[in-house]
Amino acid sequence: MVPAIGHLSNKTKSSLLERAALCLVLLFLCIALTWLNIRAQSLVPASFDVAHYNAQIEPDIAAKTLKGKVRIQVVSRSNKLSSVGFDSGELSIEAVRENGALQKFVTHEHRLNITLSRPAKLGQTREIEIDYHGAPRRGIRFLPDRHQVYTVFSTSQWMVCVDAPDDKATLSFTLVLPAGSTPIANGYLVSQRELPDKKIAYRWEQKNPIPTYVFGFAAGPFHTLAEKKGRVEFRYVTTQFSEDELRRIFHDTADMLEFYEDRSGVRYADPAYTQVLAAGTVEQEMSSFTALSESYGKQVLANDHEIWLGAHELSHQWWGNMVTCRDWNHFWLNEGMANFMTAAYLEHRFGRAAYLREIESYRTSYEKVRAAGKDKSLVFQDWLHPSAQDRTLVYDKGAYVIHLLREELGEQAFWSGIRSYTRAYFGKSVVTRDFQVAMERASGKNLNPFFSKWVYLTGQ
Repeated sequence: MVPAIGHLSNKTKSSLLERAALCLVLLFLCIALTWLNIRAQSLVPASFDVAHYNAQIEPDIAAKTLKGKVRIQVVSRSNKLSSVGFDSGELSIEAVRENGALQKFVTHEHRLNITLSRPAKLGQTREIEIDYHGAPRRGIRFLPDRHQVYTVFSTSQWMVCVDAPDDKATLSFTLVLPAGSTPIANGYLVSQRELPDKKIAYRWEQKNPIPTYVFGFAAGPFHTLAEKKGRVEFRYVTTQFSEDELRRIFHDTADMLEFYEDRSGVRYADPAYTQVLAAGTVEQEMSSFTALSESYGKQVLANDHEIWLGAHELSHQWWGNMVTCRDWNHFWLNEGMANFMTAAYLEHRFGRAAYLREIESYRTSYEKVRAAGKDKSLVFQDWLHPSAQDRTLVYDKGAYVIHLLREELGEQAFWSGIRSYTRAYFGKSVVTRDFQVAMERASGKNLNPFFSKWVYLTGQ
């Protein structure tokens, strides 16, 4: 969001209270998406491409504010690039420079528009430095009573960027915190240095280009349990649970990762995967880590089958973070796939009956929307103002349709198609046609009738 986008399914869990809580979270995400006015078409400008962000953020948890600076490398796609624009939320821009020279800028409707004093030629790389501060109301959560802070959707609320799913870039990230805080961020930690005011600057590098909406961090007085299994280090971060409880809560994480690697045909992209059990309500995937509510840990300790959310968020490390919808109109390729793969993991872990229960819950959820006359194409014409029913469609109808495709193609062709699709587009952006073509090539079948009926609603 992120919104993962931090993306929580509206499916039923084990009780009516949990169902109501999930619905409230989804409603909040819908309101957030509307407020942010996320454009349905790609925000990546045709005139330039962002190659790399180098950011430094210093949050003040008690004051619920932050100050930051970011250097953005842009590559001109124009023969005479005279201006660039970025998403900036409600941040206050202090200065914009290039090579130390101040640049003219204006902010309007959560956008920062910069006039370059010297136009860029086609293919030329330029680096813009932006200083800013703010007290964001969205995109980041400060919990002073617990001395915690973590990011949620969307990144432009706390860091100036191009906030679009198809804008993938590498990231160098520095987080400045008081001594005693434990930090988590994207990629791998490369250094930490003490500052004179009893603060520490932590620096990470994210070498794989990722969409900006999965940039993120968390910090607090956490303790960490680390376990190396195979080539991946798993880190479990908390303030509330013992090491024994953490092992029980995240007992299946390594198995989930191995399952998704097998089904995708692609290895997990980072050397470590971190799961944070944070205060408040959070269910947010980010690149190389996930933030989960402490209530999730309590739920799994009470019933070790209640791992749906952990499996869902981990699946995004393949479908969403790396194989990413080109724009939010194709959002079902992120969330429908994540819901389906979660059901597939539960089938692997607990048997066919567990899978069928999940699929039936998706079908039931979808049928309620359909019966209310609110069914739509999974490829939205406009995702500017998604309703709760729209989100049900991309999450639950999307997963149900992928299940029907599995039934249509059979096990061998279906999973071959999933692997081909994931391998071909890992690290890239996709539209629905890309998914259809991959499944057609794997199965040798013309899937136009299936996609017309179930995806586009033109065959009914």
